[in-house]
Amino acid sequence: MRTFTARLRKRTWVIISAAVAAFIIAAVVMWFAVVVPSTTTAETSARTQTIAASLETLEQTVSATGTITPSVQESLGFEVSGTVTAVNVAEGDTVAVGDVIATVDDLDVQEALLSAKADLASAEARLSESQESSSGSDADVATISANSAAVDVAADAVSKAEDALDDVNLKATVAGTITSMDLAVGDVVGSSTSGGSSTEASTGTTLPGATTTATEESSTSQVTIVATDSWTSTVSLSASDLENIAVDDQAELTVDGVDDTVFGTVTEIGRLPSTDSGAALFPVTITTTGQVDGLYDGLSATVDIVYERRTDVLAVPSAAVTTTDGVSTVTQLDEDGEEVEVEVTVGETAGTYTEILSGLAEGDEVVVAIQTPTSGGGDGGQTGEFPGGGQLPDGVELPDGFEPPAGFTGGQNG
Repeated sequence: MRTFTARLRKRTWVIISAAVAAFIIAAVVMWFAVVVPSTTTAETSARTQTIAASLETLEQTVSATGTITPSVQESLGFEVSGTVTAVNVAEGDTVAVGDVIATVDDLDVQEALLSAKADLASAEARLSESQESSSGSDADVATISANSAAVDVAADAVSKAEDALDDVNLKATVAGTITSMDLAVGDVVGSSTSGGSSTEASTGTTLPGATTTATEESSTSQVTIVATDSWTSTVSLSASDLENIAVDDQAELTVDGVDDTVFGTVTEIGRLPSTDSGAALFPVTITTTGQVDGLYDGLSATVDIVYERRTDVLAVPSAAVTTTDGVSTVTQLDEDGEEVEVEVTVGETAGTYTEILSGLAEGDEVVVAIQTPTSGGGDGGQTGEFPGGGQLPDGVELPDGFEPPAGFTGGQNG
């Protein structure tokens, strides 16, 4: 009986082990078949849409990139000597024309004005005396003439002293933003600095009607104001592009960090080229129009110069037009919904639209193929568990001391 029992237990072990092994193999197969995530393959499918031929505005443009710079940059400095007693603005502040930026003490200027007025009074007294005592002789006439000239000189000195008194206040000559400030209360300033030089920042040339000063004076300017109501961008164009554009052509600027389109006009076309990799490039300056917020010196801009604009042009999306061997066609739907090809005569292409010269009328619908992305395969959303919780079949029990393979987890019956 012991032998029988032993053999029976051995047979039971073999049967159970075989059952477990079969179950594990089946589970592994199911793991790779079900649990391993399937890959997703991106595909595209084409669908069609009908779009009506419509009257459009077509533009021909020349595009280039440039940098935004202020059109006007004003350098200011005191024209009188003195100690700075007040500074009313700082870098980054905005000012209007006539705003007082800083002030120096007026003690010396007041003394100079009083002295000039005293000299004028003395000159006028001498002139009056010479006139009253004149006998009409040549000598008396000469004396009167000299005294009269002295009065003129003294009066001019008073006028200059009064101007100097006004100059103790450094005032903004343009509206804009303070971009540099080299003044502080207590600073002692001289009268050798620039009183105000207005320059075209993009080219460095003087603006029409602007006052200029010696470069030695302007180099010691104490305040710089950038006008924020006008900006420029200078781009480089090839000779072939230059043939298409002219001064006063409209331009559209797309500026980094600015949501709205900025509009401008071509204000200058340079005729002195520079070379880039052997190609001659010509400078073209665009000046913005209107007030635009958010522009700063140094911002990058894409400039589209519109050299031709045509309105009320019959056009369809270029994707609707097929040209083979010089023959252009579009696809339309007949009364039964079947696609038919219609020959058309095309004109210019601008942007994403093509001009239709003949073959279609406004409102005629054409078929346009639209590519849309699709995805294939499953989402791989399995949890990584065996079906049924990885349980052994009903009635199957593991023998005492049995160690399942690594990674195998028994269920409730395990």
